[in-house]
Amino acid sequence: MPLQFADRLNNVETSAIRELFKLLGKPGIVSFAGGFPDPAMFDVEGIKEASGKALSEEPGGALQYGATEGYGPLREQLSAFMATKGAKDVAPDQLIVTTGSQQALDLLGKTMISPGDKVIVEGPTFLATIQCFRLYGAELISAPIDANGVKTDELEKLIAQHKPKFVYLIPTFGNPSGALLSLERRKQVLAMAVKHNTLIVEDDPYGDLYFGEAPSPSLLALSPTVPGSRELLAHCGSLSKVLSPGLRVGWMIAPAELLAKATMCKQFSDAHTSTFAQATAAQYLKAGRMPNTLKNVRKVYGERALAMGAALKRELGDAIAFTQPQGGLFFWASLTGANGKSKDAGDFAKKAIEQLVAFVPGAPFYAANPDLATLRLSFATADVAKIEEGVARLGKAL
Repeated sequence: MPLQFADRLNNVETSAIRELFKLLGKPGIVSFAGGFPDPAMFDVEGIKEASGKALSEEPGGALQYGATEGYGPLREQLSAFMATKGAKDVAPDQLIVTTGSQQALDLLGKTMISPGDKVIVEGPTFLATIQCFRLYGAELISAPIDANGVKTDELEKLIAQHKPKFVYLIPTFGNPSGALLSLERRKQVLAMAVKHNTLIVEDDPYGDLYFGEAPSPSLLALSPTVPGSRELLAHCGSLSKVLSPGLRVGWMIAPAELLAKATMCKQFSDAHTSTFAQATAAQYLKAGRMPNTLKNVRKVYGERALAMGAALKRELGDAIAFTQPQGGLFFWASLTGANGKSKDAGDFAKKAIEQLVAFVPGAPFYAANPDLATLRLSFATADVAKIEEGVARLGKAL
């Protein structure tokens, strides 16, 4: 007899991006497809030193089972880290450590979503979020965005109409959009959370990766300016994009009741995030190396983003439209069809593979009504020379 799988699996598919990776084995291919940080940016010496201190100073804490909420010294360091970013009132017991911020999203799905519940997400948004929330039976409502992030006038209409369980946003350098929610709109989001008594989930894995001036404060940091909003806000953070994704260290800050439910569900999932990874991250943050690490990655990624923007204009001209990103890891672009060129990013992706260059078509990032002309390009893992070579290949493919 065939295996009888859970009905919830009928609502999800494998990741289009992971499937695309199967095509990337050809020698000489230039990939703009992944969302990974550049391994050359990893502070290997700093992490090595931190792991050594974790084993020498508190081997029991680093190697034994630990509290589901997280390793105490790391929670203290994360509290201090959040304070440097403007969220000065986050106590260690107001956050839990998760196995990457993606686990935080899964815990939100487990604790908040019942089959048929409505959840508002940006259109486009993080692909894994779409998959995760659908797995728990959510009906996803897509809120439109522009270069300044989610369109708050449209968002408020959707909240009033659908009365969602929560709203999920990536306000700062979103994946895939690269959009930066303006300060005015951030305040509007917090105000509408209070007005409509709606939970806002702020996912912030890219906020430290800015290339010029620091972006507007996070929703979490701004919440004291909007009375009542802090009780309607969950904030997810991660060290994956700034330190190492292999450590799998993320965190969630949320109202006490939600945090307690999430902790209970995490007990069922993995008992706790790796204590060794947590102890290493705690020692790294304690050593004070993060500011220099961030300074380095901002400089390198900023140079690559400028190179990609210039190359796209030079090689594809009017056939592509985009907003130059101010941070993060991605360009979000649209094919215009100018000069008789293609407007179908899926078809373009196949032709690009033939030219030994890869990107991700934009359609999978939409929960509804996908824009087939859109595409995502990551500049993080290719140096300037590779970026120029790869974009030149894109010009030949279009």
